[in-house]
Amino acid sequence: MNEPRREPAREPHEPRPVIERLGLAAVAFVLALLFGAVAAASWIGGELFLAVMGAVGCVMTLWVGALTLIRG
Repeated sequence: MNEPRREPAREPHEPRPVIERLGLAAVAFVLALLFGAVAAASWIGGELFLAVMGAVGCVMTLWVGALTLIRG
């Protein structure tokens, strides 16, 4: 009646090609620049909460871009 669920077999993970990793990291860098611009503009405008949120988005996006390059 209550049989355990079986997960489907996963295929082995292939690393992404270098050119794809570079492209994804470049996109992440551009988005991080935009988040940084939002953080800076918000800081100058006196919106502390939005500035912190923009800075966190910037750091997280840079982190993911770096992981894309390192781990593939």
